[in-house]
Amino acid sequence: MHAILLVRAVPGSLNKTDVGRTRDHNEDCFIVADLSRNNASLQPEVRDHEVGPKGSLFMVADGMGGAASGEVASDMATKTVFNHMMTEWINDKESTPQQFAYRLKEAVEKANQQIHQFAKDHPENRGMGTTTTAVGVLSSHVYLSQVGDSRCYLVRGGVAIQLTKDQSLMQRLVDAGELTEEEAEKSERRNIILQALGPDPKVRVDLTHQEVRKGDAIVLCSDGLSGQVKKDEIARIVSADKELMQVCADLIELANQRGGPDNITVIVARFSGDGLGSAGDDEPAGHQVYPLLDTESTTQPVPIYKGDPPKRSSTTR
Repeated sequence: MHAILLVRAVPGSLNKTDVGRTRDHNEDCFIVADLSRNNASLQPEVRDHEVGPKGSLFMVADGMGGAASGEVASDMATKTVFNHMMTEWINDKESTPQQFAYRLKEAVEKANQQIHQFAKDHPENRGMGTTTTAVGVLSSHVYLSQVGDSRCYLVRGGVAIQLTKDQSLMQRLVDAGELTEEEAEKSERRNIILQALGPDPKVRVDLTHQEVRKGDAIVLCSDGLSGQVKKDEIARIVSADKELMQVCADLIELANQRGGPDNITVIVARFSGDGLGSAGDDEPAGHQVYPLLDTESTTQPVPIYKGDPPKRSSTTR
């Protein structure tokens, strides 16, 4: 399978995300890695590479906590997840989808533990946290470990389908039938999330999966993009016959035209190659929980919001 991966950053640089039009510093972080070749960079051989036997990783983390704390948390998250996959998954004798998904989820849980402990040891960073959406590619499937409200979309046939589910107050109210999606998008409380990496010693990681097909694209982004650009607009821009660098530039520019109230990070991956099949009309796509064989490690969804106010102001941005 052949995967083309590219991260859009500030013009003239490929190692930063966009700060937006309102914030004075950037708390987002991302990583793009070819796990089979132990290469996490934005060099051409990583931006355009064939997915090897140990897969690939791309990840977005949106930090929070004020001052420099958010930057610390998101940086710790991306580095911890990558390092864990390179020490544990790479050395696993079995390269099965089950083990890959387990290691990806385990890596996110370890990142939470490390961020939480760091905040305890450094009072000036207490309350820091970060969202995390980590996408692992193995063979013709992607596996997603999600905490918070950064998103991953599948763009197929000109349509964008959200693969992740926001762990947010608004999403829980929508799930409970108390709000429509349109009402949730306009709510002043739309930035309240129910969990993040760091504030608590344990998190519930949402582990999902999706089979990819020839011509599919994956869009990974922080809410600086998804909060300003609707998914049908994402689909239109990603489906255009343009280079990925221009696609990402167009997405960021649109978010900034609408105020750019937050940091903006986007990763776009297009998939092609003889190892991929063609998409069928009846093929399932969307938020699909991946069932691990170890029941103690299987994803447990974040409880649906029942009406009590959130307890942690540290996860309010």
